[in-house]
Amino acid sequence: MSRYIVNRIDETSMKSILDRCGHGAAGVILRLAWQAGLTREEISGLNWSGVDFLNRRLELPDRMVPMTEELSDWLRQLQDLRGLQWERVLLSDRDHRPPALPSISRLAREALDAGGQTQVRLIDLRHDFILRQLAEHDWQYVSRISGDKASALAQHYGPLVEKKVSTRARQEKKEDRVDEFRLWKLLQTERLTPGGTALWLTWQAGVQLGELVELRWEQVDWENACLRLPERNVNLTGGVVQMLRDLRERAGDCPDIIVSPRAGKPYDASRLSRLCRSLLIRGGLDDLTLRDLRLDYELRSGGEMKILSYLRAHHSITRKETMELLGVPRTTAYHRLKQMAQRGKLTQVGARYYLRDEVVPPEQQPLLIVEYLRKEGFAYRQDIARLLHIDPRQCGTILRRMVAEGSIVQDRQRYVLKEA
Repeated sequence: MSRYIVNRIDETSMKSILDRCGHGAAGVILRLAWQAGLTREEISGLNWSGVDFLNRRLELPDRMVPMTEELSDWLRQLQDLRGLQWERVLLSDRDHRPPALPSISRLAREALDAGGQTQVRLIDLRHDFILRQLAEHDWQYVSRISGDKASALAQHYGPLVEKKVSTRARQEKKEDRVDEFRLWKLLQTERLTPGGTALWLTWQAGVQLGELVELRWEQVDWENACLRLPERNVNLTGGVVQMLRDLRERAGDCPDIIVSPRAGKPYDASRLSRLCRSLLIRGGLDDLTLRDLRLDYELRSGGEMKILSYLRAHHSITRKETMELLGVPRTTAYHRLKQMAQRGKLTQVGARYYLRDEVVPPEQQPLLIVEYLRKEGFAYRQDIARLLHIDPRQCGTILRRMVAEGSIVQDRQRYVLKEA
């Protein structure tokens, strides 16, 4: 396989060329290619309705591309100069009509040649954009904003970047909460596709990958709104039932629920998993997997309620106690507690978790302690524990940190404000 050749352009030369082009057609072409990584076809088809100035992004048919402040301001100026009578962003300087694709390449070529960059092509500007993004972000993020698969990016650009980042979901971010708005938007778009169906059933019903690939219509109990799986029954929400009804109308005589559109046959587990990952990346959910969606379902359907009930009875909970309560591994217990904290259900203080409204948040603790000492003169550790509504053993860490910072002083077992 031949090496992927990218003729890169230095920033100083490119900015000089852009300044020379001003707000003309060549300037539009070069900026959208170099600063947003758009292809020639995407530049040609971009309408002002696809330029979201509020969220500073370009909305393309298959992806969202974030805009830098510079590009956003420049496009706003261009729109102000043009007025609102034209829909397309790129118009010919002569007749104010969308130029043909060969003309776009010619305009870019002439502008680059005039700037002394005779070796740089229009496609090189997109490649340079991707390489700059890879220098700052992971493969999944760049895949999402460029529209290229992460595996293809790694193959073509891997030899050109210093870092080697896995194309799999990053494990260190698995505690992040599910972006429900973005996921819901993706599910509406992919509602009746094989991947969309798999994501629906995983997130809303907790169906596992091995169960998904073997799922058949005969297992759907329409009357009781549930799935009859070999080892368990799964209740279905009204939204999932309606999705399955709509899908059933299109299924014909096929007995399987999730099948390939072309072959009409069920997916194997590996292929369905890759399909779902591609959809999640395309939808901007780079670090999510089917397992994360199932975990989120379990949190919402059962595990979360057990944790909340435990907290009402015991006031606080640790990771070890969560493991024993739910019968899950240490890592899973950690993720569940973290997700609940990020959902606003819990507050973390050190290694313990509390119901949100029953404990003073960590960021407010020092100020509250100082105010208490200013009013009372001194306090013991038990006093601080009652003040913050936390375990007395946790106060030691908080008080030692404040002593080290110099805001309070320890006098044997008592704590007082540092004298001014």
